[in-house]
Amino acid sequence: MSTFRLDDRTALVTGASQGIGEAIARRLAAQGARVILAARSLDKLQSLAEELGSEGAKIHVLELDLAATERVAERLKGLPDSFAEIDILVNNAGITADNIFVRMKLEEWEKVMRVNLTGAFVVTRTVCRGMMRRRWGRIISISSVVGLMGNAGQANYAAAKAGLVGLSKALAREVAPRNVTVNVVAPGFISTAMTDQIPEKSRQDLMDAIPLHRLGGVDDVAAAVTYLASDEAGYITGHVLNVSGGLYI
Repeated sequence: MSTFRLDDRTALVTGASQGIGEAIARRLAAQGARVILAARSLDKLQSLAEELGSEGAKIHVLELDLAATERVAERLKGLPDSFAEIDILVNNAGITADNIFVRMKLEEWEKVMRVNLTGAFVVTRTVCRGMMRRRWGRIISISSVVGLMGNAGQANYAAAKAGLVGLSKALAREVAPRNVTVNVVAPGFISTAMTDQIPEKSRQDLMDAIPLHRLGGVDDVAAAVTYLASDEAGYITGHVLNVSGGLYI
């Protein structure tokens, strides 16, 4: 058997329409998993689904808005039978609403917490029962080094990402007897369309602060997730895997 294969597993990836989420979905599909692509951007999801489907992957598109927490369980319970038993959950969806703390509005705080933390809680609660019943599961949440080390102007985002760590560690203890692992991947600064807009001088200063002297790629994060989703990682739970090039040590 090839390393890190995910044949006969079904994976749900939230925030799968772009960036890190898209890369994770591509990697899981390449390893043989059936993949549910979930996000708000239906057009982007369908385009990705068509591409992956043309390569032989089994893909299902799910329009899912984590801000509408009261509808999440209903949306997940409406999945077709061939995708209904979720083995691997990747909580990747997230938003930002940056502001310095003394100017941060309550709605900016609540919006980020609702999507980034409460949304992950609701999705995880919905799917983990099935994992426990089947005695196999992988729950992987995408946090951030910001949740570990803080970042000025992102108190809401840092709090939500730190909350994912606490949630995952507590849940890991609860579900371990049922052979369900719960882990966190904490990316550092990853090269995306957003970081591409950083002025060259600021970009260089940022890379100088990273011991590996480069930004990470979305595939660096996707590789970490794929490992944690595999059988090979079956004895790892409650762990935070820091993928930051040494920015946070």
